[in-house]
Amino acid sequence: MNSPCIIEVRDLRKTYRAGEVDVHALRGVNLDISQGEFISIVGPSGSGKSTLFNVVGGLTPPTSGTVRIGGKDLAGLSDADRTNLRKTMVGFVFQKYNLLPTLSARDNIEIARHIAGRNSNTNARFQQVLELLGIGHRLHHKPRAMSGGEQQRVAIARAIVNDPAILLADEPTGNLDTENSAIVLDLLRDLNERMGQTILMITHNPEAASYGHRTVHMRDGSIVDTQLTLE
Repeated sequence: MNSPCIIEVRDLRKTYRAGEVDVHALRGVNLDISQGEFISIVGPSGSGKSTLFNVVGGLTPPTSGTVRIGGKDLAGLSDADRTNLRKTMVGFVFQKYNLLPTLSARDNIEIARHIAGRNSNTNARFQQVLELLGIGHRLHHKPRAMSGGEQQRVAIARAIVNDPAILLADEPTGNLDTENSAIVLDLLRDLNERMGQTILMITHNPEAASYGHRTVHMRDGSIVDTQLTLE
């Protein structure tokens, strides 16, 4: 793609201490993601894909190496600036929907806007998100009254309502059946194609990975292969 690079990863390494043993979760990972790309990261358990997700998202620091988001080196930011970058530039979707059970769907979405300092739910972006995800009729329901697929759509709405440059999704269909998985994956593809959303998705499912433009294969903390998706 000819779009500017929005995520740059250089010689990324992450080592954990497990008792007396060093666990090398990332071993010199290099990766560029262009604005508007949809990238799938696949690999077996322990391959380092979730660690890469957490480091790229600024949720955990690397042992060494560099991550740049929109040209900003995460290591060079203060804790406050790194938090602000996550609030304004990155949206997160997880396998567990992480919705607040006592709040309605609307309030679960609105809390993301409140944290980012936005308090209107009538702007065009909010309405666009509701229309795209098809959840306008469920706004007054609490999570326990919604299906898994509906809860994940609310979680996606919460992640993108502030128009982040990047959406990071960690196993977004891991708790869903086949039908709801297809619905969520179609929505992610629509977000990418219709709204230009940059997406980095972690998945163990080759079929889910095929929704991206590229599939990056990881094993033992390293990238071992990258494949373009055939249309």
